[in-house]
Amino acid sequence: MSVSEKTRTIMKEMGLNAYEIEAIIVLLEHGEMTAMEISQKTSIPYSKIYEVLNSLKEKGWLKSSESRPFKYFPVPPIEAITAVKLRLEDKYQNWKTAISAELQPLYENRQLVEHPEMLILRGQEAIMAKLEEILKKATKELMFAVPKFAQNIISQIDPIMLNLHKSVNVKLMVAGKTEDWLFIKKIFGLDTFRTRTNMFGGGVIADGKEVMLFLGEDKPSLVVWSDHIGLVGFAREYFQFLWDSSIQT
Repeated sequence: MSVSEKTRTIMKEMGLNAYEIEAIIVLLEHGEMTAMEISQKTSIPYSKIYEVLNSLKEKGWLKSSESRPFKYFPVPPIEAITAVKLRLEDKYQNWKTAISAELQPLYENRQLVEHPEMLILRGQEAIMAKLEEILKKATKELMFAVPKFAQNIISQIDPIMLNLHKSVNVKLMVAGKTEDWLFIKKIFGLDTFRTRTNMFGGGVIADGKEVMLFLGEDKPSLVVWSDHIGLVGFAREYFQFLWDSSIQT
Protein backbone atom coordinates (compact mmCIF):
# COMPACT_ATOMS: atom_id res chain seq x y z
CA MET A 1 0.00 0.00 0.00
CA SER A 2 1.56 3.30 -1.11
CA VAL A 3 1.29 6.48 0.96
CA SER A 4 -0.21 9.42 -0.92
CA GLU A 5 1.41 12.81 -1.29
CA LYS A 6 -1.50 14.29 0.64
CA THR A 7 -0.69 12.15 3.68
CA ARG A 8 3.04 12.87 3.34
CA THR A 9 2.25 16.61 3.29
CA ILE A 10 0.13 16.21 6.44
CA MET A 11 3.00 14.39 8.15
CA LYS A 12 5.28 17.33 7.29
CA GLU A 13 2.72 19.70 8.78
CA MET A 14 2.84 17.59 11.93
CA GLY A 15 6.56 18.24 12.27
CA LEU A 16 8.27 15.34 10.46
CA ASN A 17 11.03 15.88 7.91
CA ALA A 18 11.53 13.84 4.74
CA TYR A 19 13.90 11.28 6.33
CA GLU A 20 11.59 10.80 9.32
CA ILE A 21 8.62 10.19 7.05
CA GLU A 22 10.62 7.60 5.08
CA ALA A 23 11.65 5.80 8.25
CA ILE A 24 8.11 5.66 9.66
CA ILE A 25 6.62 4.37 6.41
CA VAL A 26 9.26 1.63 6.11
CA LEU A 27 8.65 0.50 9.70
CA LEU A 28 4.89 0.47 9.15
CA GLU A 29 5.36 -1.64 6.02
CA HIS A 30 7.97 -4.10 7.34
CA GLY A 31 7.65 -4.06 11.11
CA GLU A 32 10.53 -4.24 13.60
CA MET A 33 13.94 -3.43 12.07
CA THR A 34 17.49 -2.47 13.04
CA ALA A 35 18.95 0.92 12.21
CA MET A 36 21.09 -0.67 9.48
CA GLU A 37 18.06 -2.34 7.88
CA ILE A 38 16.09 0.92 7.91
CA SER A 39 18.99 2.74 6.28
CA GLN A 40 19.29 0.05 3.59
CA LYS A 41 15.59 0.18 2.72
CA THR A 42 15.44 3.99 2.55
CA SER A 43 17.49 6.87 1.20
CA ILE A 44 18.62 7.79 4.72
CA PRO A 45 22.46 7.71 5.00
CA TYR A 46 23.69 5.47 7.80
CA SER A 47 25.56 8.47 9.23
CA LYS A 48 22.14 10.12 9.77
CA ILE A 49 20.03 7.15 10.75
CA TYR A 50 20.41 7.37 14.56
CA GLU A 51 19.70 11.09 14.53
CA VAL A 52 16.48 10.40 12.60
CA LEU A 53 15.40 7.49 14.80
CA ASN A 54 16.10 9.34 18.06
CA SER A 55 14.10 12.30 16.80
CA LEU A 56 11.17 10.01 15.99
CA LYS A 57 11.35 8.50 19.47
CA GLU A 58 11.21 11.96 21.04
CA LYS A 59 8.23 12.88 18.85
CA GLY A 60 6.37 9.73 19.89
CA TRP A 61 6.34 7.92 16.54
CA LEU A 62 8.43 4.86 17.41
CA LYS A 63 10.01 2.86 20.20
CA SER A 64 13.03 0.57 20.42
CA SER A 65 14.07 -2.62 22.19
CA GLU A 66 16.22 -2.25 25.30
CA SER A 67 18.95 -4.73 24.34
CA ARG A 68 21.46 -4.76 21.49
CA PRO A 69 21.20 -4.91 18.62
CA PHE A 70 18.54 -2.25 19.03
CA LYS A 71 15.44 -2.86 16.99
CA TYR A 72 12.92 -0.15 16.21
CA PHE A 73 9.18 -0.54 15.83
CA PRO A 74 6.43 2.01 15.09
CA VAL A 75 3.87 3.26 17.56
CA PRO A 76 0.27 2.97 16.25
CA PRO A 77 -0.16 6.13 14.12
CA ILE A 78 -3.31 7.18 16.01
CA GLU A 79 -1.30 7.17 19.25
CA ALA A 80 1.43 9.21 17.55
CA ILE A 81 -1.17 11.77 16.43
CA THR A 82 -2.44 12.03 19.99
CA ALA A 83 1.10 12.78 21.17
CA VAL A 84 1.38 15.47 18.50
CA LYS A 85 -1.93 16.95 19.64
CA LEU A 86 -0.77 17.12 23.26
CA ARG A 87 2.47 18.83 22.24
CA LEU A 88 0.54 21.38 20.16
CA GLU A 89 -1.87 22.05 23.01
CA ASP A 90 1.07 22.75 25.30
CA LYS A 91 2.56 25.04 22.68
CA TYR A 92 -0.78 26.79 22.22
CA GLN A 93 -1.03 27.51 25.96
CA ASN A 94 2.49 28.94 25.96
CA TRP A 95 1.70 31.05 22.88
CA LYS A 96 -1.55 32.28 24.42
CA THR A 97 0.13 33.23 27.68
CA ALA A 98 2.88 35.20 25.94
CA ILE A 99 0.54 36.93 23.47
CA SER A 100 -2.02 37.81 26.15
CA ALA A 101 0.64 39.23 28.43
CA GLU A 102 2.54 41.38 25.93
CA LEU A 103 0.86 41.82 22.53
CA GLN A 104 -2.85 42.09 23.45
CA PRO A 105 -2.27 45.11 25.73
CA LEU A 106 -0.47 46.88 22.85
CA TYR A 107 -3.44 46.23 20.57
CA GLU A 108 -5.99 47.37 23.15
CA ASN A 109 -4.12 50.58 23.89
CA ARG A 110 -3.87 51.40 20.18
CA GLN A 111 -7.56 50.67 19.63
CA LEU A 112 -8.58 53.10 22.34
CA VAL A 113 -6.74 55.93 20.66
CA GLU A 114 -6.69 55.16 16.94
CA HIS A 115 -9.49 52.86 15.88
CA PRO A 116 -12.31 52.08 18.30
CA GLU A 117 -14.63 49.28 17.18
CA MET A 118 -17.65 51.03 18.65
CA LEU A 119 -18.69 54.65 19.14
CA ILE A 120 -21.73 56.04 20.91
CA LEU A 121 -22.92 59.06 18.94
CA ARG A 122 -24.48 61.90 20.88
CA GLY A 123 -26.29 64.83 19.32
CA GLN A 124 -27.70 65.45 15.85
CA GLU A 125 -24.49 66.97 14.54
CA ALA A 126 -22.34 63.95 15.48
CA ILE A 127 -24.91 61.55 14.03
CA MET A 128 -25.14 63.37 10.69
CA ALA A 129 -21.37 63.73 10.40
CA LYS A 130 -20.85 59.99 10.90
CA LEU A 131 -23.71 59.14 8.55
CA GLU A 132 -22.22 61.29 5.78
CA GLU A 133 -18.83 59.66 6.34
CA ILE A 134 -20.39 56.21 5.90
CA LEU A 135 -22.19 57.25 2.72
CA LYS A 136 -19.06 58.75 1.18
CA LYS A 137 -17.06 55.54 1.70
CA ALA A 138 -19.69 53.11 0.38
CA THR A 139 -18.79 51.53 -2.95
CA LYS A 140 -20.98 48.42 -3.21
CA GLU A 141 -24.05 48.36 -0.97
CA LEU A 142 -26.07 50.50 1.43
CA MET A 143 -28.81 48.91 3.52
CA PHE A 144 -31.21 51.29 5.31
CA ALA A 145 -33.73 50.20 7.93
CA VAL A 146 -35.49 53.39 9.06
CA PRO A 147 -37.90 53.45 12.03
CA LYS A 148 -40.42 56.31 12.35
CA PHE A 149 -38.33 58.19 14.89
CA ALA A 150 -35.35 58.34 12.48
CA GLN A 151 -37.35 60.04 9.74
CA ASN A 152 -35.86 63.41 10.63
CA ILE A 153 -32.32 62.05 10.40
CA ILE A 154 -32.84 60.45 6.99
CA SER A 155 -34.65 63.49 5.61
CA GLN A 156 -31.48 65.54 6.13
CA ILE A 157 -29.35 63.38 3.84
CA ASP A 158 -28.10 65.39 0.90
CA PRO A 159 -29.15 63.56 -2.32
CA ILE A 160 -25.69 64.38 -3.69
CA MET A 161 -24.23 62.03 -1.07
CA LEU A 162 -26.12 59.10 -2.51
CA ASN A 163 -25.07 59.91 -6.06
CA LEU A 164 -21.34 59.78 -5.33
CA HIS A 165 -21.18 56.15 -6.41
CA LYS A 166 -23.76 55.21 -9.02
CA SER A 167 -22.84 51.54 -8.73
CA VAL A 168 -23.90 51.31 -5.08
CA ASN A 169 -26.87 49.00 -4.55
CA VAL A 170 -29.33 50.69 -2.17
CA LYS A 171 -31.89 48.73 -0.16
CA LEU A 172 -34.35 50.96 1.70
CA MET A 173 -36.85 49.72 4.27
CA VAL A 174 -39.02 52.01 6.42
CA ALA A 175 -41.61 51.65 9.17
CA GLY A 176 -45.09 53.18 9.00
CA LYS A 177 -47.46 54.32 6.26
CA THR A 178 -46.22 54.51 2.70
CA GLU A 179 -47.59 58.01 2.18
CA ASP A 180 -45.48 59.32 5.04
CA TRP A 181 -42.33 58.25 3.22
CA LEU A 182 -42.92 59.26 -0.39
CA PHE A 183 -40.50 62.18 -0.02
CA ILE A 184 -37.68 59.71 0.43
CA LYS A 185 -37.85 58.54 -3.19
CA LYS A 186 -36.36 61.85 -4.30
CA ILE A 187 -33.51 61.67 -1.80
CA PHE A 188 -32.57 58.10 -2.69
CA GLY A 189 -33.47 58.22 -6.37
CA LEU A 190 -35.42 54.99 -5.97
CA ASP A 191 -38.59 53.88 -7.72
CA THR A 192 -39.52 51.49 -4.93
CA PHE A 193 -38.77 50.81 -1.29
CA ARG A 194 -40.13 48.43 1.31
CA THR A 195 -42.35 49.13 4.30
CA ARG A 196 -43.17 47.50 7.60
CA THR A 197 -45.86 48.28 10.14
CA ASN A 198 -43.28 48.79 12.87
CA MET A 199 -39.59 48.41 13.49
CA PHE A 200 -37.73 48.32 16.79
CA GLY A 201 -34.70 50.38 15.99
CA GLY A 202 -32.96 50.47 12.65
CA GLY A 203 -29.78 51.63 11.02
CA VAL A 204 -27.47 51.81 8.04
CA ILE A 205 -25.06 49.08 6.91
CA ALA A 206 -22.35 50.00 4.41
CA ASP A 207 -20.58 47.40 2.26
CA GLY A 208 -21.02 44.83 5.04
CA LYS A 209 -18.13 46.51 6.85
CA GLU A 210 -19.65 49.08 9.19
CA VAL A 211 -23.01 49.81 10.74
CA MET A 212 -24.83 52.70 12.40
CA LEU A 213 -27.63 51.53 14.67
CA PHE A 214 -30.63 53.57 15.84
CA LEU A 215 -32.01 51.93 18.97
CA GLY A 216 -35.33 52.78 20.58
CA GLU A 217 -39.11 52.66 20.06
CA ASP A 218 -40.65 56.15 19.94
CA LYS A 219 -37.35 58.03 19.85
CA PRO A 220 -33.67 57.13 19.47
CA SER A 221 -32.45 56.18 22.93
CA LEU A 222 -29.03 55.21 21.59
CA VAL A 223 -27.16 55.71 18.31
CA VAL A 224 -24.10 53.52 17.87
CA TRP A 225 -21.51 53.13 15.09
CA SER A 226 -19.31 50.05 14.80
CA ASP A 227 -17.07 48.18 12.39
CA HIS A 228 -16.88 45.10 14.59
CA ILE A 229 -17.17 42.15 12.21
CA GLY A 230 -19.48 40.20 14.51
CA LEU A 231 -21.88 43.08 15.13
CA VAL A 232 -21.97 44.09 11.47
CA GLY A 233 -22.65 40.49 10.43
CA PHE A 234 -25.48 40.16 12.95
CA ALA A 235 -27.02 43.47 11.83
CA ARG A 236 -26.86 42.42 8.18
CA GLU A 237 -28.57 39.08 8.83
CA TYR A 238 -31.30 40.75 10.89
CA PHE A 239 -31.84 43.37 8.16
CA GLN A 240 -32.20 40.63 5.56
CA PHE A 241 -34.74 38.84 7.76
CA LEU A 242 -36.83 42.01 8.03
CA TRP A 243 -36.38 42.78 4.33
CA ASP A 244 -37.67 39.38 3.25
CA SER A 245 -40.85 39.83 5.29
CA SER A 246 -41.55 43.46 4.34
CA ILE A 247 -43.88 44.85 1.65
CA GLN A 248 -42.56 46.36 -1.57
CA THR A 249 -44.03 49.76 -2.40
